[in-house]
Amino acid sequence: MDVTSKPTCHIVRPNHVYDGKQGLSYFQGVAAETVGAKGICMHLLTIPPGVRARAHLHEAHETAIYVLSGEAHTWYGDQLEHHVIVHAGELFYIPAGVPHLPANLSSTPCTAIIARTDPNEQESVVLLPELDALVPA
Repeated sequence: MDVTSKPTCHIVRPNHVYDGKQGLSYFQGVAAETVGAKGICMHLLTIPPGVRARAHLHEAHETAIYVLSGEAHTWYGDQLEHHVIVHAGELFYIPAGVPHLPANLSSTPCTAIIARTDPNEQESVVLLPELDALVPA
């Protein structure tokens, strides 16, 4: 998008996939890269059965997740000491700077809409490899 052009509305069809630093593949959605977003990024994510992300955080950006189908286990906290299961129809909020690691431990895919206050697809992702081993594979 040309930054000197007048802002306009866009339809985004999530038919392109990109691999995130977190180890998951996302359907490209609303972001600075696709529509010139200035304060939000929203994507569609399907976590296949038995797949987990890498431990990470988003430095200065909040995350909101709505699970459309399936369920996601998420460990969070400085040492991933907290655990929740987010089911279809539930929303989950992750504050900026909180380490987390999502996983799909079920036998069916988990699909969710993810929105962050960072308009860039991957700019605020910080991998935390020292935490990966704290959650059993």
